[in-house]
Amino acid sequence: MSPRLPRLSHWLTGLLAAIVIGLVPGTSSAAALPAAVDGQPMPSLAPMLERVTPAVVNISTKTRVAVSNPYFSDPVLRQLFGLPDTPQERTEQSLGSGVIVDAAKGYVLTNNHVVGSADDITVTLQDGRNFKAKLIGTDPATDVAVVQIPAQNLQALPLADSTKLRVGDYVVAVGDPFGLGQTVTSGIVSALGRSGLGSSDSDSTGYQNFIQTDASINPGNSGGALVNLRGELVGINTMILSPSGGNVGIGFAIPTAITGEVMAQLVAHGKVQRGSFGVQTQAITPRIAQLLKLKDSNGVVVTSVSAGSAAEQAGLQPGDVLTTLNGKPLRSVQELRNAEGLLPLGSTVQLGVLRDGQSHQLGVSLSPLKLASVEGGQLDARLAGVRFSDLSDDQRAQGMFGVAISAVQPGSRAARAGLSAGDLLIGIGNQRITSLNMLRGLAKVHLRQLALVVADDNGSHYVLIN
Repeated sequence: MSPRLPRLSHWLTGLLAAIVIGLVPGTSSAAALPAAVDGQPMPSLAPMLERVTPAVVNISTKTRVAVSNPYFSDPVLRQLFGLPDTPQERTEQSLGSGVIVDAAKGYVLTNNHVVGSADDITVTLQDGRNFKAKLIGTDPATDVAVVQIPAQNLQALPLADSTKLRVGDYVVAVGDPFGLGQTVTSGIVSALGRSGLGSSDSDSTGYQNFIQTDASINPGNSGGALVNLRGELVGINTMILSPSGGNVGIGFAIPTAITGEVMAQLVAHGKVQRGSFGVQTQAITPRIAQLLKLKDSNGVVVTSVSAGSAAEQAGLQPGDVLTTLNGKPLRSVQELRNAEGLLPLGSTVQLGVLRDGQSHQLGVSLSPLKLASVEGGQLDARLAGVRFSDLSDDQRAQGMFGVAISAVQPGSRAARAGLSAGDLLIGIGNQRITSLNMLRGLAKVHLRQLALVVADDNGSHYVLIN
């Protein structure tokens, strides 16, 4: 038996006696819990929270949204009833949270989904002061945003190294759930490295490496702080997993290892400048491990290397197994994707490579990301003059899918049929299109009638090209 258990039992006995005494009639002087029991101070998070809570703010936003009304869009009805010939709109309001991370410059870290589309942002401090905030930058792919307030005498939270978190560490969430006012909840780190959340399409999940916690997180907590028991910021609360819309003990926060890198780029450039290694990978299944004669399923396997890419220049080849990233085990495709999306351009990473049973170390640099594209005439003569491009990570993070139509030559068949640059190709006939690879594959099948399903500002519709 642990030598600490008898002492803990004695402490609890004293505490229970103090509580019971406080309930006895006529002992009002003992109604409050004592400051100490058996000479030991009562445990409390209050001293730490006194330093943390002034740095957590409420964020309220207003967004003007166009209203589609068939009566207002009909010119005859507008003239008949004297309706104004101006776009109709409504104002949507929402609440969220944020964390002051730079007191001198007034930088506040929050979620993209809290402020990304807002026309008006107001930050309210714990002391009641209100400030109109300036949007510094947003990054939909990581759901991180930075705003700035012109305030003095601010208190900021220091950023901890979230890579040192362990499952079981105690954490505290601070935010403004349901607009009730600042609220504190506590829990532990339930899991680390969670990814693939928010969508069934793995290409649209952005860059994810979430901290999972059972500290209560509810609507309005988004953008708030997740801190350790030293009062240091370890994550930005961002979403919950819930069948009912309320907290069920499964919440997620973006770790500071991600938010710190993204914030630095947003402050410097107003956006995140991403690079690419130029390599496609996939997880190693037991069957793939057997085919490649691997001892286990650790790492990821290279499926293709882009011509002229940094990966090709470094000597990577299809069939290579990537086992480590900067000396740490590479456990998933998402980890490699996170490195591409979060490291600054020009960064060089050291990849552990297993090839033909031999281990190698290769340095691969992040080069500017180039979106793949293809000329329509290479797919079908009727699409001559059209250039198709893959969507950017930011577009996919916003829930968009399909293939971008980046250029349409005037006078071409596509132009005469009504196709325009900026449209989104989301299908051909009854076949959904989500990537250039799918488009290339479908183009190999001869289609008598070319019926494109196109999305634009007015919704989706068919474009028939003869």
